[in-house]
Amino acid sequence: MQRRLASINHFRDNPHEVQQQLLRRLLHTARGTDWGRRYGYEDGMSVREFGQRVPVSSYEELYPQIERVLRGEANVLWPGRVEWSAKSSGTTNARSKYIPVTREALEEGHYRAGRDMTALATLYYPEVNILSGKTLSLGGTHGPNPFRPNEAGSRIGDVSAILMQNLPAWAEYVRTPPLELALLDEWEEKIERIARHVLQVDVRVLAGVPTWMIVLLRRVTELAGASSILDVWPRLGLFLHGAVAFGPYRELFQQLIPSPHMHYLEVYNASEGYLALQDQPDSEDLLLLLNHGIYYEFLPADQWDVPEPQAVGLADVELGRTYAVVISTNAGLWRYKIGDTVRFTSLRPYRIRISGRTKHFLNAFGEEVVVENADAAIAAACRATRTTVRDYTAAPIYFAATDGASRGGHQWLIEFTQPPQDTAHFTQVLDHTLRQLNSDYDAKRHRDLALTPPQVMVAPAGTFERWLARRGKLGGQHKVPRLSNSRELLDELLAQVAQ
Repeated sequence: MQRRLASINHFRDNPHEVQQQLLRRLLHTARGTDWGRRYGYEDGMSVREFGQRVPVSSYEELYPQIERVLRGEANVLWPGRVEWSAKSSGTTNARSKYIPVTREALEEGHYRAGRDMTALATLYYPEVNILSGKTLSLGGTHGPNPFRPNEAGSRIGDVSAILMQNLPAWAEYVRTPPLELALLDEWEEKIERIARHVLQVDVRVLAGVPTWMIVLLRRVTELAGASSILDVWPRLGLFLHGAVAFGPYRELFQQLIPSPHMHYLEVYNASEGYLALQDQPDSEDLLLLLNHGIYYEFLPADQWDVPEPQAVGLADVELGRTYAVVISTNAGLWRYKIGDTVRFTSLRPYRIRISGRTKHFLNAFGEEVVVENADAAIAAACRATRTTVRDYTAAPIYFAATDGASRGGHQWLIEFTQPPQDTAHFTQVLDHTLRQLNSDYDAKRHRDLALTPPQVMVAPAGTFERWLARRGKLGGQHKVPRLSNSRELLDELLAQVAQ
């Protein structure tokens, strides 16, 4: 633990040196691959040369090389053959995208960061004594690689399942449930069997996606006939959460775990790597992990959609601006646009908050509402109306104004765990908070000139879960897109509700 804390302090204090050394190692290792030869990787290659030679790539642009990796070719993007790939949410050219997961990415990225998180949690919350009990991790599943159906050793699945399957012995020792339950692919059966298994387990830590952890906690409480999950796990003291913003779920978890001694820490662990974690108990900012196999660059908003985007390095980012994340990794992703957007809250050390997705925002009328705005507004409306939200999505709605001008609004479909008594008040707080948080939204809402007040529609219980099930994405790290400039998703959900 002390060694991990010393390592964290080292890259906190020497961010640029650590990142430059990391890039040199990545280039040296990959110089003999097809990609490395194509772009002239060599020892001594400068950061500037790297940026000039290698293009910034989306998943679609990098996919021809990734497909070669999936089909078993060696030395394409990274040395050797890659046997594991993480299956992530859909892209424009397919329902799913596949991210190579190398042994280096596991050992130097995910597992190293896991030890960091354990060290920090032990430092901040020694009373939980997390290594004396079990960490209940809830994840997805994996299966044969469809690109190599005859090779049993090649697998594809949720990154959470890949991590659990390959865990080092020390981590497997403190984890529950056993793999045969954790990796079940039928979600309802998984929840039921895990809930029954962990009734008698000394669970100290929860780890997973908030939306699905809620389902499990309720089932455990129900099976135990308990009034609170603390009656089942009296030593429960920490939830390590990620994948979705926690703000809308915080009050619900406080209801499910009514203890002033329950702690929450956020992690930013994606299919592409372990990027950041919460290193301060009193702040939700995330410390960017600089020595975990990922070299970072950032695209300002005006570069997101240009043909040859110009990224900036860590030394040139500014506080408060929104950037799209570009990464080069020890899994062979080179100058890859991960799709997430962040803003920096600190430059000494480098800390971020996830603000949304480059494709998940509302900007049909110039309002530029990002997921961070939406989550904060939902949370405020929940507090004001003493309710909680299970899931939501929003999309634009268009109207023909009486004066002939084009204007519209936002339509929200929200599934509540406990619907508010006054939906109109919930809507007012949602709107008011968005106006406070986002000056562009506020300007468009002025006198309803461009945007009318939002419309909130209450979704029946189970709406989003059924939608995910129909798409084969129930459980694991799959989640509902929060915001979209297209009505495709919202109309599909509304049609489902109408059935």
